[in-house]
Amino acid sequence: MGYTTVLFDIDDTLLDFKDAEAQALNKLFQELGLPDDPNQKLEYKEMNRGLWQQHEAGLLSREELLATRFSRFFERYNKQVDGPATEARYRYYLNQGHKRIEHALELVQRLSQSKDLYVVTNGVSVTQRQRLHQSGLAPFFKKLFISEELGVHKPMREFFEIVFKEIPQINKKETVIIGDSLTSDIQGGVTAGIDTIWMNPTGKKAEVIQPTYQIQRLTDLYGILEDF
Repeated sequence: MGYTTVLFDIDDTLLDFKDAEAQALNKLFQELGLPDDPNQKLEYKEMNRGLWQQHEAGLLSREELLATRFSRFFERYNKQVDGPATEARYRYYLNQGHKRIEHALELVQRLSQSKDLYVVTNGVSVTQRQRLHQSGLAPFFKKLFISEELGVHKPMREFFEIVFKEIPQINKKETVIIGDSLTSDIQGGVTAGIDTIWMNPTGKKAEVIQPTYQIQRLTDLYGILEDF
């Protein structure tokens, strides 16, 4: 099957979110005068991942998540912080993280010559747009679909209905989504009725949610997306 429309997730698919998050946390902890404690940062990441999963499931609004995640976290250590203010400082540092996943730039450059590329991402608009532009990836996408701007998020059917409505003459049979999250990207693609490619660099096992394809590196996409 030849794909003509390709929907890309951003974080840990094209841009290294783990690196951006680590750098932002390091700077935030320094600003707050906190010790460089890897275990504490790991605990934050695990808590944050759980909050975003609640958001994907419709149990927690994006606004509440962002306003309270740091106050919730530091309460565990009997430290009181202003949640929104701390989020704003973290966001400032996070926005600067635009390290690309290996081969991301040459991949989107090459694919954009024969495919229509779009970004589909959950997250904060200013952060995602700034990081994409700083990385040099933005010019190769026809449009960026960001959950904050759409008012709905992956994996909701409504998110993809908006995407499909705004892509001219889309053929769902020739459309595929690529992302690292089974619960967001792959489940979203399944719900929307399109093929899916799971970015799975560590070779995890997909159990309940089954992608159409799996890849471990971006260069694996050439064998799936390009016509020979």
